[in-house]
Amino acid sequence: MSKKAADNTAAVGAKNGAGYPENTMEKLISLCKRRGFIYQGSEIYGGLAGTWDYGPLGVELKGNIQNLWWKRFVLDREDMYGVSAAILMNPDVWKASGHVGGFADPLVEDVKTKKRYRADHLLEEVGVEAKSLNIEQMDALIKEKGIKSPEGNALGDVRQFNMMFKTNIGATEDEASVSYLRPETAQGIFVNFKNIVDSFHPKMPFGIAQIGKAFRNEIAPRDFIFRVRELEQMEIEYFIKPPVSENDDTWKGLFDTFFQEQMTFLTEDVGLSKSKIHKVDVPAADRAHYSKHSVDTEFDFPMGQKELLGLAYRTDFDLSAHTKASKVDLSYFDEAETDTSKKRYIPHCIEPTFGVGRLMLAALADAYAEDELGGEPRALLKFSPKIAPVLVAVFPLMKNKPQLVEKAKEIYSALKKAFPGRVMFDDNGNVGKRYRRQDEIGTPFCITIDFDTVEGGEKGDLKETVTIRHRDSGEQERLSISALNEYLIGAVNG
Repeated sequence: MSKKAADNTAAVGAKNGAGYPENTMEKLISLCKRRGFIYQGSEIYGGLAGTWDYGPLGVELKGNIQNLWWKRFVLDREDMYGVSAAILMNPDVWKASGHVGGFADPLVEDVKTKKRYRADHLLEEVGVEAKSLNIEQMDALIKEKGIKSPEGNALGDVRQFNMMFKTNIGATEDEASVSYLRPETAQGIFVNFKNIVDSFHPKMPFGIAQIGKAFRNEIAPRDFIFRVRELEQMEIEYFIKPPVSENDDTWKGLFDTFFQEQMTFLTEDVGLSKSKIHKVDVPAADRAHYSKHSVDTEFDFPMGQKELLGLAYRTDFDLSAHTKASKVDLSYFDEAETDTSKKRYIPHCIEPTFGVGRLMLAALADAYAEDELGGEPRALLKFSPKIAPVLVAVFPLMKNKPQLVEKAKEIYSALKKAFPGRVMFDDNGNVGKRYRRQDEIGTPFCITIDFDTVEGGEKGDLKETVTIRHRDSGEQERLSISALNEYLIGAVNG
């Protein structure tokens, strides 16, 4: 990121009242690489825009967020069924869903370099709200305002560009072999609706949930892991009885319930600041073709207020479209319905959708802080214990004292069994440097094994106790080894 872009990023954060330290995005990108959260994809070959690789700590952070989501929305409920559908699907799926004909972005080409850019993004950068504008209106405004490409060159006409990655299946490359990398995970749920009904006979209402990869041919990926070409989604299609009339709005109760669950997940599970979360009702002109009602949840990122989550009432659009295109009956026979004329129907659905990368970026940005401790400046990640990739680090006070190292490894091994993947052993450098290192990766607790642990201190009452240090305050307390598990479990569940 250039200095000018970094300065703009900081200014936007301050404008939105987000309170981020100066140049937060630039610092986060550096921290994520240095500490093993996120690396540029294919970096040794110069990288590939819009692709990112997750290092050891990034994998754990992502996994913790996904596990919390799966627990809240699937495991803790009795009306949810999980699937994991194939990324490659019959191309007729995407024709029926409307993606082949309608999944497009407005693009404009630099007449000199031939690079393409999102027309709506270029307009937004000069203060024009472009969400509700059509192609002709965008084209006219770009010409009227004399907007140039980022390289300063003239731009061509605005055109629609399909965002799906096209590929070929089989030995030959022709129209008959064309397929697509899925641009969303939702269609994998809809095409498996009949399978779930036939296998499990769920009672209405019920949901099908999935975590998986999706791919979008973004012309201008940007803002670190916010806008990328390869992403992960966590989505639910929750099926309900269709309204009995145009005025029947019983679906709104479930819609609002899911919105509240989304908020609870963001604040209580992921630990995001409530003040940075905003509910935005999507106007009809901006809704997707399948949606009758949509609400976006936006978040104050360092680069401004942007979409984080979505919630849509998709009606029966998808199941009806696939029934018509596939000639397979995707209706539901409701044995609980007393009116025989209404026993068979095509359900409507409510869709809560979550982007894993955007959740990670929100968690990283919201956790990033700078302060002074012990007279020295420090940078830290104030992760909730629920998502912190390392929950606790274990230190021997001195690495050259066998009795301390042996005891530290004993405690480390025991904690690893209780919190697999979330415990780190660190004996590199002095304790102060270890604290700073753990602060920077967001470790909530550090446990130090000292001579009192093994010898008991002057009164002998400190044997089998350790020092536990708190990340945010830097405060320390003495705790018995036997109480560590319960203490840490309480922190994670609190």
